[in-house]
Amino acid sequence: MGFPVGYSDLFLPKLLLQILCLLTYLKKFIYIFLNFVGFGDFLEPEISIQAEPSSDSYSIGAVLMREFLPVAKFSELIDPPESCAVCLYEFDLDDQVRRLTNCRHIFHKCCLDRWLDHYQKTCPLCRMPFVPKDMQQSFNERIWMTSGISDLYGDHPIITTDL
Repeated sequence: MGFPVGYSDLFLPKLLLQILCLLTYLKKFIYIFLNFVGFGDFLEPEISIQAEPSSDSYSIGAVLMREFLPVAKFSELIDPPESCAVCLYEFDLDDQVRRLTNCRHIFHKCCLDRWLDHYQKTCPLCRMPFVPKDMQQSFNERIWMTSGISDLYGDHPIITTDL
């Protein structure tokens, strides 16, 4: 005994799929109609989930973090690792890499930038923070200044302009 190889001729899943598509179109039609009539304020807003952040939604912290982490050529490093711990590819001599300031781990520039795009603030390998504790205060002040929040609240006693 066994199961048949293919179920491509089943009628029920195709019918169910078509009914679901019809209900989706009906929902959109009702939503548009209620907006047109003037009852759009009573509807719940559409929820859109983005898989990856869009290009205009980079956080200020990620941009400042890129400036904070230096870029170097792999051939200029002394005693570097054989491969990147993020992508597991070996380094080439002309690759651009980032060396973290706290833990001294080395990654491809594009791998670490992608890690930052997902709002990560720690090393992908050892989870040590990118910004050392002694520099965290000045880093936070710089984020505060570049975010424009200080323009809304005026001069703040914690913020210094000697960055």
